[in-house]
Amino acid sequence: MVFKRLWGKGGDSGGIPLMVDTVIPDEPVRPGDLLRGEVVLRATDRDVLVRSVKVKLVANTSPALGKNAEVDTDSGYVFSLFLGTGSLAVGKGQERRVSLEYRLKWETPVSEVHGKRLDGVRLAAYTEVEADGIEERTDSDPLRVGATPLHETVLDAFAAAGYTCGSAQIDELGDIPRAERHFSLRQSFRLVDTLAVNRSDRPQHLEVTFHTNAVGSEIFVRKAALFQKRWNEKPPYEYYTAAHHEVGRVDFEAKARQWIDEVAALPEKREDPRLAQYDLGRPSVWWET
Repeated sequence: MVFKRLWGKGGDSGGIPLMVDTVIPDEPVRPGDLLRGEVVLRATDRDVLVRSVKVKLVANTSPALGKNAEVDTDSGYVFSLFLGTGSLAVGKGQERRVSLEYRLKWETPVSEVHGKRLDGVRLAAYTEVEADGIEERTDSDPLRVGATPLHETVLDAFAAAGYTCGSAQIDELGDIPRAERHFSLRQSFRLVDTLAVNRSDRPQHLEVTFHTNAVGSEIFVRKAALFQKRWNEKPPYEYYTAAHHEVGRVDFEAKARQWIDEVAALPEKREDPRLAQYDLGRPSVWWET
């Protein structure tokens, strides 16, 4: 365990000391599954009345927001917030443990595929404690979110066709038009053609975006434009759907080859990108409270 000592108002001289450690198992949890852990609280110098313990899940977003490759929890995107406990008394010299259990949204970004970490993605959790004289947060703890079987099956199908994925990018305020969503971000997987570089009939790079729910995924495939952040400024895309229950039943390798051919035939740019900037029919965002 690694405890962080929290000093509230007044600093070392006048604050109410509390030591906090958040423990999240070092194993991946998938979107739609339960994230479990615990928060350990120690009152070292006097009794402490804790008003609330909250946990925030944070994703790094575009490089402009982060200072380096690590999680920047000051400017990263908070995609989930949940309450660990409300009022809780911790007596002097005592230790209290708060169990954490939270079901990840299906739209939660993933940080690894087949157990291998994705370059460009950092997820973290940090704990906020509110108590008498204390309003502080812990350091961030790494969070591992594994890809769903559907994610992995589709990415494996592209790999069989020569497009390998080793990195991804998370964009804040990167909503997909006309897609029902619970928080405003998107994750795009970067695929590189390792079989036939610089062939005119195959894009060198592809960008695959999954919009996932309990039934399956909407899959958007386009030629990659990694430096374009806005959805409507990127190249045109092809749109497909796949269900979770189709894993093991559908020949996704054949589908991926078809998708690659269809995307290769698309123009490099939209005919008039200004026409795509106005979308009066897209749904509202449901913010977590």
